[in-house]
Amino acid sequence: MSRKFRRVVTGHDQQGVAVVESDQVASHVLQRPNRPGVTLTNFWLTDQTPAEYDGPTETCGGDFVLQPPANGSVFRCVEFLPEDPEVMAKLDGKSAFSEMGAGDNIVENARHPFMHRTNTVDYAIVMSGEIYMLLDEDEVLLKAGDVAVQRGTNHAWSNRGTEPCVIAFVLVDGVTQSDAAPDQRTGIPAR
Repeated sequence: MSRKFRRVVTGHDQQGVAVVESDQVASHVLQRPNRPGVTLTNFWLTDQTPAEYDGPTETCGGDFVLQPPANGSVFRCVEFLPEDPEVMAKLDGKSAFSEMGAGDNIVENARHPFMHRTNTVDYAIVMSGEIYMLLDEDEVLLKAGDVAVQRGTNHAWSNRGTEPCVIAFVLVDGVTQSDAAPDQRTGIPAR
């Protein structure tokens, strides 16, 4: 049974007083057989920087995609149940990530079937449980309360423990330093 998250969204009434505009269970959820034991729940999406903060109270809907929109961000939680190594050995990461529009993000022949890379800066905080963050060669055990800043690197998440792990993520659309350099003629970033 995956965890349900209450999502409270604030705003202003017509007199400019701060109010709760929405208070409900987050409903933009993704579970799939190609990635058993993992549930993603989106809370908020932005599609521009700076982000608009006085628009609609429902920004999640439609297809569930891995990366945030261009120049945007996504706020989500991911629940990772303990992995079964025998099941993991038979899974196709490319197929699972294709369901989120990210089949090309998978790292082929990596040490974990869900090793992937996104063009994002990801802020993560482990809310409960523990999990290994795998990189190309390194790995680190993260426990409840630990944070990670993942900067466009190849990575995968592996729950080798016995309890579920829940991680809150904010993914921010990003560029590499060379992509961000302004065009010499226009002064506009290359991207």
